[in-house]
Amino acid sequence: MFKIAIRPLAVTEYPLLSKFLYLAVFVSPGVPPLPMDVVHLPELKIYIQDFGRQKGDCALAAEEKGQIVGICWCREIKDFAHWQAGVPSLAISVQKPYRGRGIGGRLLAAMKEALKSSGYRAVSLSVQKNNPAVRLYQRAGFKIVQERQEDYIMLLSL
Repeated sequence: MFKIAIRPLAVTEYPLLSKFLYLAVFVSPGVPPLPMDVVHLPELKIYIQDFGRQKGDCALAAEEKGQIVGICWCREIKDFAHWQAGVPSLAISVQKPYRGRGIGGRLLAAMKEALKSSGYRAVSLSVQKNNPAVRLYQRAGFKIVQERQEDYIMLLSL
């Protein structure tokens, strides 16, 4: 077992956000995988387009043995998870072989601290109701603030 380091995502690593955005898109069991170019749809590319140039852009990487195995990132956008102005939306993904090892929880805890130190009071996310990550978010302190037909908007007070 290797040690996981949580660190800021370097600007030169921002192109990895496309890959991790694709991994963050939940596909229900039994449904064929989506094509990689789904990340270019307007409702998804807002999570990564021109990352680092907008207010609230913040990204953390989970690294093991020199390889990035997970990324958690936030930005202030009007997306599926938008709650209110001044509350950034969070996205997170961990490569499949590394899931279930506590990496997501560590990324969320580190992002919580980074956002608090930047003066944010809350962060939101959207998650499909049948996504097992709902439990991860609840353990991290996120609360369901809106239930829609297929997803929840969850909010973490900082």
